[in-house]
Amino acid sequence: MQWDEFLRQESATHELSPKQTEAFLVRLQVENSSKSEKEIAKKIGIEHNAFKKLMTEVYAKFSEKCSDLKNPKSRRKFATLKAYLTAKYNGVPHTQPIKQIHHNIPAAVPWERFVGREAELEKLHEMIQQSQQVAIVAVAGMGGVGKTELATQYAQQNLSNYPGGVCWLSAQGIDVKIQILRFAESKFKFIAPEDWELADRVKYCWDRWDAGDVLLVFDDVTDYITQVKPYLSSVSSRFKVLLTTRLGFDRTLSQLSLGVLNPLAAMKLLKLLVERDRLKNEPWVARKICKFLGYLPLALELVGRYLDTMPDLSLQTLLKRLEKKRLEHEAMVKANPLMRYEYGVAEAFDLSWEQLDENAKNLGYWLSLYALADIPLFMEEIADDEQQEIREKAIADLRKLHLLQRPSQGIYRLHPLIRQYFQMKLNESSQADEVKTVFAAQMVEVAKQIPQQPIRGLIQQLTPLIPHLAEVANHLTDYIRDKDLITFFTGLGSFYQGQELYKEAEPWLLQCLEIVKNRLGSEHLDVTTSQNNLAVIFESTGRYNEAEILYQQVLELRKRLLGAEHPRVATSLSNLAKLYSATGRYREAETLYKQALELRQRLLGKEHPDVATSLNNLAAIYESIGRYREAEPLYQQALELRQRLLGLENPDVAISLNNLAALYCVTGRYREAEPLYQQALELWKRLLGEEHPNVSMSLNNLAELYRLMERYREAELLYQQALELWKHLLGEEHRNVALTLNNLAELYRLTGRESEAEHLLQQALALRQRLLGAEHPDVAQSLNNLALLYKLTGRYKEAEPLYQQALVICERTLGIAHPHTMTVRGNYAQFLREAYR
Repeated sequence: MQWDEFLRQESATHELSPKQTEAFLVRLQVENSSKSEKEIAKKIGIEHNAFKKLMTEVYAKFSEKCSDLKNPKSRRKFATLKAYLTAKYNGVPHTQPIKQIHHNIPAAVPWERFVGREAELEKLHEMIQQSQQVAIVAVAGMGGVGKTELATQYAQQNLSNYPGGVCWLSAQGIDVKIQILRFAESKFKFIAPEDWELADRVKYCWDRWDAGDVLLVFDDVTDYITQVKPYLSSVSSRFKVLLTTRLGFDRTLSQLSLGVLNPLAAMKLLKLLVERDRLKNEPWVARKICKFLGYLPLALELVGRYLDTMPDLSLQTLLKRLEKKRLEHEAMVKANPLMRYEYGVAEAFDLSWEQLDENAKNLGYWLSLYALADIPLFMEEIADDEQQEIREKAIADLRKLHLLQRPSQGIYRLHPLIRQYFQMKLNESSQADEVKTVFAAQMVEVAKQIPQQPIRGLIQQLTPLIPHLAEVANHLTDYIRDKDLITFFTGLGSFYQGQELYKEAEPWLLQCLEIVKNRLGSEHLDVTTSQNNLAVIFESTGRYNEAEILYQQVLELRKRLLGAEHPRVATSLSNLAKLYSATGRYREAETLYKQALELRQRLLGKEHPDVATSLNNLAAIYESIGRYREAEPLYQQALELRQRLLGLENPDVAISLNNLAALYCVTGRYREAEPLYQQALELWKRLLGEEHPNVSMSLNNLAELYRLMERYREAELLYQQALELWKHLLGEEHRNVALTLNNLAELYRLTGRESEAEHLLQQALALRQRLLGAEHPDVAQSLNNLALLYKLTGRYKEAEPLYQQALVICERTLGIAHPHTMTVRGNYAQFLREAYR
């Protein structure tokens, strides 16, 4: 029994009126499952309120058998009814409340048009149940046979068999790992730790996935080893995997070879697309057309849509046109062996293309430049009403001829063969260079929207665009203006770098450096910018030697190109000094910071924001090595200079307030520190809003002050606020989360809550080890703090190896004379005196 027939039977069983039946049948049709009630009401020509009333009556009729529909406040009645009916359709008894099954399955063609694949569907289900992984492989690499459609139909019809959900992954879209993370975030509402390696984040998702069997669909796989296999090493047997591909794999992977339709099924599909009378008048010609098209579903769909737009065209005339196109294509293939189209599809493309006006063709050109991933056209807002109407008509024309799919509102998709055809037509046209240049410029503007530290909401908005930025980076960089090259790649890198996905960011910055050198030469200022961006990545991942080499190269090249007396040389001096400071090479850092300060004062004058930055940097060095009297006047000068030059409402002013307050904290001047911390916090809130990482850091810093002042209740509240905000903005286990966990643990230790302190310290230690590696100074701090707690609670055997590890790390990374090393050594010495006296 087909779905529509089943629905009619259900409407009769529940005694729906004719109007209720109409609303019920349209609402539950597969192709309408993702549409809103407003869209469906418009489709059947009634008012939205009237349709809502009819559906309310339908829910009431079904509520006797499905008690979940009785809740008057439920906003998920349609999903509940659909789940109930799907389960019943698949023979699953309804003995308990229907659990929502999470999925992101694309829209499918109406069930009645999916013909000739019943045996394949049955075989596919059998193979998936018997094996963990199955591939749908097209015979001889053929496109257009309906691999993706078979997978889509299978997933939709068997949704109830996968209570753990169906996760649809595009092998040609953004990194599959990120697709998995986004699915887990949007469907299950849990966030994988953003500072872990991506593989660890994916495992985190697998381990917490909803209970029950799960179906993972990898669509359009071209390389199983890189696109699929790495993500499956840690999944359990309840995760079933379905692949669609044009390629054959080795025999270890179960495969369902999908060929063209048989002649009867091809005719059946054509009958569903074309008026029966036309086919009855020329039945033998209809069969010849099916054979000519190679019984390919895609070609049949295209020709069917073409015939629908030309009601007076005879089938015989259509066949002659197709035969003429065949001769043209054979000549073109001989002239250009790189043209690879299945016969039948190519001719159908040409017939459809000739039906389009210039606006629709231009849109086809434009769409062909996007990656083989969902295309979010809603990002292209057109202010001019007339242009908007032209765009809407062009989209409608392409969709009418089955050249463009619309899986959801604002999202469009091209079949790979259609995209290839559109690209061929674009390259044949005189507009190719212009269209590619404009497209690349638009993608540059998208890249410019990506800040250095994008918060989660912006990341979610940008994720669908990343495959298209990558497509430009890989294929259209020749059309990016020289001045925009770095901007484009920096934006692409920042998307990953801002999430601390440094391994994913690095290739884009390396590619940028290579392209800039090839296009502009190795002696160009943009090369220094590219090298500097790459050095930041190396520094962030603890690859200090590689970062130092790049920073030094940048400094030398800028001196050579700009001369030693230039502001950008001062910036390079500061960047190198910052690296030295991070690795405890304070004397070298101090020297460079002084050079940068003197250079900026000479070139820019003493009244300049960059001079204030240098004063701040030099003060930070003095604070790090305990030269507090020298640090204080520099911090004060920086603050006064920024207030005078930038105004009181400026982010740099908030930084100076915070830094001066931190110095007062270190020197025990708590009452002076408090108003400065409070001013910085309020300024961040006014400038950046309540939800920003800088606000969270200010909350943490003020909490630290209150802890030192023994105002423990106020401190605990602020720590908890900071912790929640970190998690909300940057993920569950960001390095700043580890910082606040560590600080809150210290508060608990001081207030006698040792068990809570231990739990938080262990979390912070494990987190820092994962994020920063086992040999990082922050890891040493966590080891030292945990050892201190064990010592205070008399657990000496557990404390001693932690002190030893902390000291080794500090001596190796910071040196024996570093203040942090000396602190750990002093703590260990005190421990030995107490433990072995």
